Amino acid sequence: MFLNPRYRGMNSLGMFCVRTFAVVGCRTATRARSLCTSPGITVAQIDEEVAKLLELKAKIGGDEVKHQFVLKTAKGTRDYNPKQMAIREKVFNTIISCFKRHGAETIDTPVFELKETLTGKYGEDSKLIYDLKDQGGELLSLRYDLTVPFARYLAMNKITNIKRYHIAKVYRRDNPAMTRGRYREFYQCDFDIAGQYDAMIPDAECLKIVCEILSELDLGDFRIKVNDRRILDGMFAVCGVPDDKFRTICSTVDKLDKMPWEEVKKEMVNEKGLSEEAADQIGEYVSMQGGMDLAERLLQDPKMSQSKQACAGLSDIKLLFSYVQLFQVTDKVVFDLSLARGLDYYTGIIYEAVLTQAGVAPVCTEAQNGAPAEESVSVGSVAGGGRYDGLVGMFDPKGRKVPCVGVSIGIERVFSIMEQKAEASAEKVRTTEVQVMVASAQKNLMEEKLKLVSELWNAGIKAEVMYKKNPKLLSQLQHCEESGIPLVAILGEQELKDGVVKLRVVATRDEVDISRADLIAEIRRRTSEA
Repeated sequence: MFLNPRYRGMNSLGMFCVRTFAVVGCRTATRARSLCTSPGITVAQIDEEVAKLLELKAKIGGDEVKHQFVLKTAKGTRDYNPKQMAIREKVFNTIISCFKRHGAETIDTPVFELKETLTGKYGEDSKLIYDLKDQGGELLSLRYDLTVPFARYLAMNKITNIKRYHIAKVYRRDNPAMTRGRYREFYQCDFDIAGQYDAMIPDAECLKIVCEILSELDLGDFRIKVNDRRILDGMFAVCGVPDDKFRTICSTVDKLDKMPWEEVKKEMVNEKGLSEEAADQIGEYVSMQGGMDLAERLLQDPKMSQSKQACAGLSDIKLLFSYVQLFQVTDKVVFDLSLARGLDYYTGIIYEAVLTQAGVAPVCTEAQNGAPAEESVSVGSVAGGGRYDGLVGMFDPKGRKVPCVGVSIGIERVFSIMEQKAEASAEKVRTTEVQVMVASAQKNLMEEKLKLVSELWNAGIKAEVMYKKNPKLLSQLQHCEESGIPLVAILGEQELKDGVVKLRVVATRDEVDISRADLIAEIRRRTSEA
């Protein structure tokens, strides 16, 4: 038998394995073992020789195993088709327009930060941060939100006054609930005011911005719940919560929008080690809702009035409501003592916007197997924020503080609602902005069409032409109807002789001859009217 030089020096057992593999093409030790039944050969010997053979095969290069590739997006992420992107763009434009109306400028920051920049800023949610593999000595993490990078940016550049907006993707290792707009990769739309200003004026403007955006997007009725971290801390103190448990109890209270009070209390007592008496006292307070009148009542409360922190927060709540009244959005704002917001960096006012329209607010239905199932239109809060006066100081070498207040629009949840509204509506969503289609009625007019479409492009008109030399006129008109293109500029031999273009209105099918010199002005006039 001819012996390949690669296998010289291999013993008879090794050659036996080679022949076995050559004949049956075994790729695993288990299959080889089942086929090798020669007397006197032990399983251990086979395993050893197969291992050598696999190593040799890797060196010389054997048949590659065809990998079964699964086409899917990663958990908690999604693709967006042109229709969905058109809806997103409309939402973004509405939000950016509002931010600019209030005088904000924009910045951008890296998608990843030094791990130490993000560590210790998010309380119990820190476990949701995506850590990256060590790349050349720097320990990095994907940004969890846009607020901490903004604070780092202010401290690093020694900025003490700015009104900025930032729209970018953030990442959280959360359990995604796609139908409710909860993802692992998602956009945040942040508006923040940094600087030393008189109390509650910037805070009230943030609430006004939320009202403007949610009203303009027409998502349905909504309420903005407000509270203050100082009120919460004062409440915890007078209810007998130990100082070292303030933040962890605050994180538990933050779950009241997802869990009934009994379950929240159970977590406080059984998991967090709080006394039942303290938990019951907290329960009395967190059930309270109202407006300026509730703040005044709590200032007279025998327990709350003992806390300087709580009194300072309640006084600011009163001042906030006076400004909210001037901004004419009082009917949308409610003082809610159950609102906690679990992030550690909040120091004062906090707020959260929740949709209250039936069929859109968070609901739970029974699945066929009896387990709770998510309603397809169910969403949580659609905006939230608050004051974080100490965050910038955590990054400044000298600990210099820059007072900040801001709001973040829960854009993915807004998209979920807008997409469902579009699906339910008969209204067609346009995915392009083409104003006119250049078409031909006869053959051999491709050059003339390209000349005309070039003229339109040079004039700033959004136009397109079919990439076929001799398309049928009917197919060109059908494309316009399907794409929502309002006008068709039709060229024919007679039109070219007369120096005109036949302009067709797709919706009405009316046609009119327009001189070539007046065509651009006529298209602008008709599209501006539309």
